[in-house]
Amino acid sequence: MAITVHPSAIVDDGAQLGDGCRVWHFVHISAGARIGQACSFGQGVYVGNDVAIGNNVKVQNNVSIYDAVTLEDDVFCGPSMVFTNVHNPRSAVPRKDEYRRTRVRRGATLGANCTIVCGTTIGEYAFVGAGAVVSRDVPAFALMVGVPARRIGWMSRHGERLSLPASGQGEAQCPATGETYRLDGESLQACNSPT
Repeated sequence: MAITVHPSAIVDDGAQLGDGCRVWHFVHISAGARIGQACSFGQGVYVGNDVAIGNNVKVQNNVSIYDAVTLEDDVFCGPSMVFTNVHNPRSAVPRKDEYRRTRVRRGATLGANCTIVCGTTIGEYAFVGAGAVVSRDVPAFALMVGVPARRIGWMSRHGERLSLPASGQGEAQCPATGETYRLDGESLQACNSPT
């Protein structure tokens, strides 16, 4: 599959883009970026040098993916969401050697205008709501909202809210796929695929 790059976009020499990527208006992808297949970058996106992006990642308009960020396969970055890479920035104090690494695991969704503070890991298939501010690690399948972000429930792989408490014990099925999930304290696991 061909790579599509809009004439207004800048893809620096050395950047690695997989087959089927779509790079739209006014995007800048830096030379050191490593990007998998079938990714989409909306208008005004910036991708730094020390960035790794998996396959089938969707990055909506006006998102900057700074150095030290890794996005695994099937991650969704909503419009104008924010990554950081320095914990205590000062214009007059160089801190490029102090970047904190951020990892967004497979299938996670980062809602519009949310902020991911550097040094955190977002678990597989987690769902960060619009406008939330994440400053600590997020478990797999967690539904996070608010400032600071707090877990209010759980989401299925399919992106459906599960009828489970934020913590405790229980079992629920995805209303879309029938896949079963088991809650044990503070963590959720997928138990089986639907038959």
